[in-house]
Amino acid sequence: MTIITLTSDWGTGNHYAGAVKGALLKQLPGALIVDITHNIACFDIMQASFVIKNAWPDFPDGTIHLIGVNTEGGIDSPHIAVKFQGQFFIGADNGIFSLLFDDKPLEAIELDIIQDSDFFTFSTRDVFVKATAMIATGKPFSEAGQPYPSLNERFLFKPVVYPGKIIAKVIFVDHYGNAFVNIDQKLFRDVGMGRDFTISFRAPGDGISKLHRSYSDVVPGEKVALFGTTGLLEIAINQGKASSLLGLQMNDGITVEFMEE
Repeated sequence: MTIITLTSDWGTGNHYAGAVKGALLKQLPGALIVDITHNIACFDIMQASFVIKNAWPDFPDGTIHLIGVNTEGGIDSPHIAVKFQGQFFIGADNGIFSLLFDDKPLEAIELDIIQDSDFFTFSTRDVFVKATAMIATGKPFSEAGQPYPSLNERFLFKPVVYPGKIIAKVIFVDHYGNAFVNIDQKLFRDVGMGRDFTISFRAPGDGISKLHRSYSDVVPGEKVALFGTTGLLEIAINQGKASSLLGLQMNDGITVEFMEE
């Protein structure tokens, strides 16, 4: 059974997701279609890459991931398919693929597919579905297009590291209002070396000076900092929305300052 995932910025109040699923089932009756999300902010490949990056490793080998975000193809962003660690990813090379993988993919092709429609506004249905069917039915990956040697590069903001300080930013806010910061546990430990610290953001006095292991380690309504399943620092409020209550939004600056020994 072929497993196909869909990630898009289509929302759920229109026909787009349904049309793609119908087209997939015409080509691949019995396929298992999984919605990762259709609530990516319009054209936001940074948000899409975060969501997909934290979802695809949990799928089995052979899964095909369709990325329906900013899909219009062109000379600067051709439609491509990527094979990485036994799974397949199909979308426009608008920079999202360079954000998805910590290691560079070994195989990528530029899709050479004649679409059935005369319109060029719905590539996920008219191009990506046909590419999915070719891969799922066992056609050699290389026959779906021409070798694509170099992905378009899009770079994430890297934390600025000083001997006793890390300056970072919020890179994602989830449905619960939890703010994810681009500091992983290794960087935090390497710079902090076990020292006391303060995590600061926005207004003075909102700092956090302790890490916890779960949201419920603090009382409801209290702010909390922890490293969760993504491996990144999270700022949250137990049973509350940190994004609204603490005023934390995408790209907001976060500073972790470690005390002198």
